[in-house]
Amino acid sequence: MTEDQLQLVMGSDALKDLVKRTEDFVHAAKAASTLKAYGSDWRDFEFWCLGHRLRALPAEPETVALYIADLASWCASATITRRLTAITKAHQAAGYKDSPATTRHLIVGETLKGIRRTIGTAQKGRDPLLTSDIRKVVSHAPEGLLGRRDKALVLVGFGGAFRRSELAQIDVSDLTFGEDGVVIDLRRSKTDQEGAGRKVGLPWGAHPDTCPVRALRHWLDAAGIEMGKVFRAVDRHGRVSKSGLNKDSIGAIIKRAALRAGLRAENLSGHSLRCGHVTQCAMNDIPEVLIMRQTGHRSLPTLRKYIRHGDIFRKNSAAGLGL
Repeated sequence: MTEDQLQLVMGSDALKDLVKRTEDFVHAAKAASTLKAYGSDWRDFEFWCLGHRLRALPAEPETVALYIADLASWCASATITRRLTAITKAHQAAGYKDSPATTRHLIVGETLKGIRRTIGTAQKGRDPLLTSDIRKVVSHAPEGLLGRRDKALVLVGFGGAFRRSELAQIDVSDLTFGEDGVVIDLRRSKTDQEGAGRKVGLPWGAHPDTCPVRALRHWLDAAGIEMGKVFRAVDRHGRVSKSGLNKDSIGAIIKRAALRAGLRAENLSGHSLRCGHVTQCAMNDIPEVLIMRQTGHRSLPTLRKYIRHGDIFRKNSAAGLGL
């Protein structure tokens, strides 16, 4: 073996760790939930191709067009678009530079355009929980630790306009209580995957029973939580978990809390607190710039998608026509 060959071998060995780190960084470029969705979407496409005796990798643009035409009978437009992205990612990962799932291919682009014109592109949002609903939910919370946890979760989620993933990640070390209320250091969010972070303030409420700061403090004190995740499971014996809630469980908690208050919960989710905050603020004539500061939205069009029908008649130009 020559000296040059030895250096090449040594270099290859030395690069192994760097290659692994690079792969980890590439993997971290997408949120875990996004990667999970892409994987599920790709498996669905593979299964569909298998059932129709068509090749999935590499696929033909005509195959992709047939697939999304089939999806149009039961999928939303946004879901179909995500499926196309998943097919593209799978082809890129396999070394195929020209994806069959892009709209550069006429058959795919025209099929997608026709689907959007036929089924529309509007996304059906969850129902918002407004201030009157929140008061009912809080007033019907059960006694004990479970009730304190639910009150704090609902009031902090509504007051901070938090996503369920953001609520699940709040740590005691992220809280700073002061004279004006509590500041929550949100380290990462759906639109901040690089972890720049932002601070969200929750002021003292005008009514003690619905004050998010008091509810949060009461929950932490009663549960004896001094470190770790703020929101945790409480079993039927009143025992508090040592680990935090999974974000997927927050929607179910909110639905149960709404049902206890006699509210319809079929179309409620963890997102109902966030869109409820935005809708109520719009109804109360809160300036959009202040709403965006609380929610972390960066564009007005995106913010306005959160405003549900509760505002559609109160701010309506037809009311000023004198009819």
